[in-house]
Amino acid sequence: MTQTGKRRALAMFSGGLDSMIAIKLMVDQGIDVIALHIKIGFGGTKDVSEVMKQRAEMAGAEFKMVDVREEYIQNILFDPVHGYGKNFNPCIDCHGYMFKIAKVMMPELGASFIFTGEVIGQRPMSQRHDAMKQVAKLADDKEEKLIVRPMSAKLMEETTPELEGWIDREKLLDISGRSRERQLAMAEAYGWEDYESPGGGCLLTESHYSDRIKEFISFDTFEVEDIELLKFGRHFRLPDGAKLAVGRDKEDNEGLQAIQSDKYVTIRLPIGGPFSLLSSDASSADRALAAKLAMTYARSSAEESYDVEVGDETITVSPFAEKKEAQQYFFNAK
Repeated sequence: MTQTGKRRALAMFSGGLDSMIAIKLMVDQGIDVIALHIKIGFGGTKDVSEVMKQRAEMAGAEFKMVDVREEYIQNILFDPVHGYGKNFNPCIDCHGYMFKIAKVMMPELGASFIFTGEVIGQRPMSQRHDAMKQVAKLADDKEEKLIVRPMSAKLMEETTPELEGWIDREKLLDISGRSRERQLAMAEAYGWEDYESPGGGCLLTESHYSDRIKEFISFDTFEVEDIELLKFGRHFRLPDGAKLAVGRDKEDNEGLQAIQSDKYVTIRLPIGGPFSLLSSDASSADRALAAKLAMTYARSSAEESYDVEVGDETITVSPFAEKKEAQQYFFNAK
């Protein structure tokens, strides 16, 4: 409860349309809402925290973000109780973990219950009746029943907030399936124009990113900074085992530049070209090859030699004459 006597709830907030509508449904019932975004790190290549804050406020909620990337890697990503989806996505365990975090935060935030924008049947792994029951068990909510799903509530068993009269079940919805017609109509009625387009949203559901993780962990320990590394650039695995990431465009270069980690050293070119990161423990042979590869994707000539800075070392190399010679070291690159 808040100081004004209003009941408070935590919204599991993705920044998408469904979670925005769920917030609006609660706010319209007089509930004070904190839109809680639990950051696991796999949401995309851009920092959208400010956009998410704006969308939460548009729907009538206060925004709060909690960074759990390190704990997520340690506790969920590589050992999910309920396994993976099509790729590297442990959706059921992930949802249960997020709800459990929210439940722990309820007392300090003065919240009485939790809700989410999930829709029954919208996603094949995590948004089924049985999967939602598994999530409740993982979140220690099987008995308390404090998790509400306003978008599909009328198709589900009543929760404690409904039974106790904290919210009116009749004002909740009965949406199911993958169609977004009702949600889009509601967004138009609310006058919303800025909301996330329907789609996956999680990199762990994408084969390209999942394959990069699988390859990475066969050589190295996966840590928080590696979440970002695998999002950007062409990726190479060099003969002695070093990882090399070479930017493809401005977004890649900026993404790689933002990574601050002792695990990687910077490759600096004497002429215009991509920004690159290399494993800091790379062998001498891999360092020389990395310099050659980075120069190959610069505005360079195979007839010339260039002094390339690899960490605190200067290595003189000539680029490959053709990019296809570099591609033999590719892993999962576009």
